[in-house]
Amino acid sequence: MDLNWLRDFECLARTLNFTRASDERNITQSAFSRRIKALENWVGLPLVNRATYPVRLTDAGEQFLPVALDAISQLSETRQSLRDADRGDSRFIRFSVLHTISVNYLATRIEELQLQIPELRTRVVSDSLSTCCELLVEGAVDVLLCYYHHSVSPLIDEAAFERKDLLIDRLVPVAAAETARANGWDLGKTDGPPIPHLAYERSSFLGMVVENTVERQMLNAETIYVDGLVETIKRRLLKGSGFAWMPETAISTELADGVLVPVGDDTWCTSLTISALSNPDALDATARKLWDLL
Repeated sequence: MDLNWLRDFECLARTLNFTRASDERNITQSAFSRRIKALENWVGLPLVNRATYPVRLTDAGEQFLPVALDAISQLSETRQSLRDADRGDSRFIRFSVLHTISVNYLATRIEELQLQIPELRTRVVSDSLSTCCELLVEGAVDVLLCYYHHSVSPLIDEAAFERKDLLIDRLVPVAAAETARANGWDLGKTDGPPIPHLAYERSSFLGMVVENTVERQMLNAETIYVDGLVETIKRRLLKGSGFAWMPETAISTELADGVLVPVGDDTWCTSLTISALSNPDALDATARKLWDLL
């Protein structure tokens, strides 16, 4: 059981439309459908009648909906009460953040900020974009860090939050230097054997960016591996398994050392913005000091 499945089901029950619900949940329709199916497999019965338009809940779905809503509510309230009890004098400032930003940007930035704010205590939750956004909207975290891209942006009401753009990152197609040179890998070439592609899960933020921008060009490549984590794909990159689009912040050392090399020119790259969102009016003095220094 995944709490996101219950949130997906609640959204579908409200919209009665897979396309609208997947857009609201900020995942692809195929990924959304798989999660609804996974919930149905867990329950053991169909919850949605897909043969009607708009879709309708089955009898089992109608019975399960109030249980799902109650579970979401109770879990959220309990989580918040536990966190409120944990605040005390040395309250932790809570971040929700995409995993790759946490590893390759936030960890170092927090170390720098602690030199300026000795009393700083932080707790980081790394998760999917939709979950990170939900945590901010629900008040479960103080600051959200995520990527923005012209083709894919978080579905969040920015009128309720202040946004700071912190860093421009680039998504670059790279491969292990020795393997790339030995095989003559170049995305600009349309002939020859396809280049093995280590791809992101299409429902992930970077997967959607690649699908909506650079991958739409004539690409002589064959996907041989799919994963949702930058760090996992990076391990396979370093072993020479293929090429992948990687954020420069995740591979800066390997690029500088020549271990990884680009396999395409700038037309195959795209820019990402690492941004922070928060409601400064809801922050205490220490959190506000951190927000001002970000």
